[in-house]
Amino acid sequence: MFVEYNNLPENSRVWVYQSDREFTQEEISFISENAQQFIEQWTKHGSDLKGSFLIKYNQFLVLAVDEGFNDVSGCSIDASVRFVQELEKALRVDMMDKMNISFKDGDHINVVRMNDFKKYAKEHKITQDTVVFNNMVNTKEEFENQWEVSANQSWHKRFLV
Repeated sequence: MFVEYNNLPENSRVWVYQSDREFTQEEISFISENAQQFIEQWTKHGSDLKGSFLIKYNQFLVLAVDEGFNDVSGCSIDASVRFVQELEKALRVDMMDKMNISFKDGDHINVVRMNDFKKYAKEHKITQDTVVFNNMVNTKEEFENQWEVSANQSWHKRFLV
């Protein structure tokens, strides 16, 4: 069952999918319509899940589930992965490559391969103050407080010189 993201509790589980490029407004409409339909039908062994989604910076899709209402299972997680894979195919984007790292350069969001990120850090193009996106967050509270942080406050700090 779909609910507004703001109505989910702080301990709701989240998954962050970053696109390798920015979505167009038409694509955002397509994703929003399909995400709401998916969440309306999202279940755990036939029982409803209470979930929502966000699209941030026209480039990140965040799926969220209130596990206080009903825990997710392996099958329900698999269903969400299939949903994202269908979006990837329809939009011709890559949203699952964990070797891509995103960071801000002013108002622009860069998505680069991990090796390039390491190289930029070595060249001091990325510093401890560079804003990075920690897509490893697990809860709504972590997403809201630890997703968009300085590199020195994230797992990215291991690449800094």
